[in-house]
Amino acid sequence: MGVHHIALATGDLVATHRFYTQVMGFRLVKVLAVPYEGSLDGGWARHVFYQTSEPDGSLLAFWDVHEATLRGRFRTDLSTGLGLPVWMNHLAFNAPTSEFYSRMLARWLSHGHEVTERDHEFCRSIYTMDPNGIMVEFCQTLRPFSAEEVADAERSLLEPMPPLELPRPVIVHRPQVS
Repeated sequence: MGVHHIALATGDLVATHRFYTQVMGFRLVKVLAVPYEGSLDGGWARHVFYQTSEPDGSLLAFWDVHEATLRGRFRTDLSTGLGLPVWMNHLAFNAPTSEFYSRMLARWLSHGHEVTERDHEFCRSIYTMDPNGIMVEFCQTLRPFSAEEVADAERSLLEPMPPLELPRPVIVHRPQVS
């Protein structure tokens, strides 16, 4: 079962739109404007939907809030806004092939984004930041999970102190400055 959509707040719709269409390559497919429930001064919100892949990919949506009581009172950075490391709450999108993965890495760099890359052994990932302070990821699964891995997962799920993985190397790709 796939995810239909994830909805998040944005503080800058123009920058968010530019990032998710130009940098991520997603397609704007729907915009709804609705009254802000409970508003005393005619507040409203715009709900903006982006299709993440063709033909029927999951959607990513953003709320552009126009409500006086909220102006300047909310943060959009999912992790750091809660006092957590930036990598904890993030959005991970599927990179179905090596070619797609490489294309997205090049695309992010060409748009001036620093990209962090990590090989997790069963998958590999590239990460960058969106204009809302949210870490985004493209992840390519490299192999299926073995029956032994699934059994290990079941055993270690509730262990008081499961065995720790050794940190894997990180590669930082910086955009070319021209």
